[in-house]
Order: sequence, then structure tokens, then C-alpha cells
Amino acid sequence: MKYRTLGSTGLEVSVIGVGTWQFGGEWGHDFTQQEADAILEEAEAQGINLIDTAECYGDHLSESLIGDYLARRDRSRWIVATKFGHRFHSFMNRTDDFSVEGMRLQLEGSLRALKVETIDLYQFHSGPDALFRNEAMWKALDDQKRAGKIRHLGISILGKGSEEQAREARSVGAEALQVIYNRLDRRPEQLYFPYAVRDQLGVLARVPLASGLLSGNYPRGTTFPAGDFRSTIDSEKLQSQLAEAQRLREAEVPEGMPMAQWALRWCLENPAVSAIIPGCKNPAQVRSNAAAAV
Repeated sequence: MKYRTLGSTGLEVSVIGVGTWQFGGEWGHDFTQQEADAILEEAEAQGINLIDTAECYGDHLSESLIGDYLARRDRSRWIVATKFGHRFHSFMNRTDDFSVEGMRLQLEGSLRALKVETIDLYQFHSGPDALFRNEAMWKALDDQKRAGKIRHLGISILGKGSEEQAREARSVGAEALQVIYNRLDRRPEQLYFPYAVRDQLGVLARVPLASGLLSGNYPRGTTFPAGDFRSTIDSEKLQSQLAEAQRLREAEVPEGMPMAQWALRWCLENPAVSAIIPGCKNPAQVRSNAAAAV
């Protein structure tokens, strides 16, 4: 495993992390504690030390599965990143809550679920610019840092993008950006990475396999069942992305290299990227992801 420093945080993160949205039950499978343990045990064996989760991955469900694991392991070897800003209600049904009190309650809920005293990276979670500008919220977050409940602040930029949040990250005390970045979505190269370099912000690249579309496992014409969030993607957009993934497989993936490994390495080739956080459904996928470390 390789490691990089996450911006100005001083945290040495494995270049491959573990994304855990799937633990919240919106990827077509309800994970048991035993299954989550097997994934995290393999991650530990591979030298991975970065876990990314969120408050709304099943109403702290993902965090709870992680917390149960951490409670039985050496907490000090893990860098735990989570997020705030949404209330989970049901499958793909959330409401925003970036209020000061909402943040405080979500933070306390995350600390309880994760069974930790301090969260290493606490991230503003895909909120709109209007809510990002809430000075009282950032002041309250700084107070929580001073209280020792948060080590570092970050911003997980919403999918449709926000140049403002990247540009102003340092001014609100954030030291890291989490962005969608993969071979099908290169917007961060223009929108975010210049600010990350300018302000020494760490970058976590999420969705590096484009929700699995760059894994090489899904041919054109694929559809996803209800209960898998990918079933909510616009059909025309999905098929266009699958066609582009097929073209990339034929034109850019070296012969003999698994497409998923190529796609992950492609993200890491950009020096602005500190780490990538692919999801994984089983230990075999953890090993495959770890093999992409460069």
C-alpha cells in the first residue's frame, strides 16, 4: 500500500480507502455485521487505513457497522471520515439539515455510532452554496474542533458541482475536498484541483469507478433492480455512460489489466488526488481495489 499526506492535515492516508455508502443498504444488499467485518478486516490486511462514511448512509447504519468493528480493533490505526447535513428517512429519501443544532445532533449521533471520541475528518455533505455560506455553522464546527470532537474539517462537494465551495474552502477552515472524479467525469481538473493545489487542500476522489460502470462488469443495455440506487439514474444517461465505458475499455485499458484497476490507477495519476474511496461489496473487491495502489 502507498500513502499520501491529506493536504495540510498531516494525516497520512492510504491512497486506496474504503467507501461505505453500500453499508447503508442502498446498493441492493443489506449488510450484516459479519459481512462488514470481513470487508474491513481485508482492508486492514491490505494496509488500508482510511474509511469514509456518512450520517445518512442508512440513518447512521453504515457508521454503526464501522463502529462495532472499530470497538474491537486498534482505533489508532484508522483515519475515519464522516459527514453531516442530511436526515435519512428511507431509500434515497433525505432532507437537508445544515442548521447549527442539526449539525450538533448529527455529530453526536456519529460519535455514538462510530464509538469514537474524535472524528478525524468531518465533512459538509453535498449541500448547496446558500447553506455553505452559513457563517454560524462554520463557527459552531470550529467550536467542536476546539472541544476535541473533530480533528479536521472537509467539504464533500455535491454531485452537480460547486466551484465556490472549492474556492472558499480554506476561508471556512476546511482542509480537504471530496469530489466525484473518474474517467467519465473529469470536471474537477478545471473546477476544483487548481484551488486544492493553491490552498494545500487534500482531495478524496469518490465514485472513482463511476458507480461500478468502469468496473468492466456491465455491458451496454444493463439495467439495475429496485433497491439499487443506480436504478434511479436517468435511463438515457446510464446507457450513454455504459457506451462510453465500453469505448474506453477498448481504446485505453491496457491488455491484460482489469478495467477496474485501470480506472482506479487513472485517478491516482493526478497529483492533486490524495486518495480514492471506492466502494466494495466483499473482501475480493477490497483486494482488487488495493492492487491499484500506485
